[in-house]
Amino acid sequence: MPEKTTWILFDIGGVLEVVDDDTWQEQWWERVREMCGLPRDAVEGRVAAADLPRIDVTVGTEQAFWSGLAAALDLDDVQRDAVRADFWDAYCGTANDEMIAYARSLRGRARTAILSNSADGAREEEERRFGFASIFDPICYSHELGVAKPEPEAYRRALEALGAEPVDVLFIDDHEFAIDGAAAVGIRGVLHRDNAATIAAIERFLRDRG
Repeated sequence: MPEKTTWILFDIGGVLEVVDDDTWQEQWWERVREMCGLPRDAVEGRVAAADLPRIDVTVGTEQAFWSGLAAALDLDDVQRDAVRADFWDAYCGTANDEMIAYARSLRGRARTAILSNSADGAREEEERRFGFASIFDPICYSHELGVAKPEPEAYRRALEALGAEPVDVLFIDDHEFAIDGAAAVGIRGVLHRDNAATIAAIERFLRDRG
């Protein structure tokens, strides 16, 4: 019987990228409000009325989202493009070079893949900035899966893409709810807080797998 493949499954934001998932969106919205010169309640009301598409669980909706947001907030094309560029800069943060290099070093010892909540356009933006496809395969984005963590179906679809059983996978994420979601389908998880601790946990998992 062939030996089963061991997988290390990584989240992106807060793990492979240095970005505070809990604050960047509000900070970005604050910059949007400053640009359009509207108070919070006015912006929220206009955005709600615009009924923008769910770019976190749908494909091919990015253009409609940005066009709809611009129309709702009376942004011209230059402002719309600036807001979009600022969004992706904030979304992507900067590379966690140490963790990315470590993931690359696992070649020959384990397969590496990604499961990340995302927005339509993330694959192109993150590939352009960080070249994840040269290290991780498959890369499972929520906007392409049609479901986001911590929904059990997100993990099941990732397992299907990996061709793996839950026992074969170690999942790395910086949010407890995502680790809990993985546990609900039998995937062991590591709550990422710093590179050294996460790398040590992965090494223990690999030793245990023998």
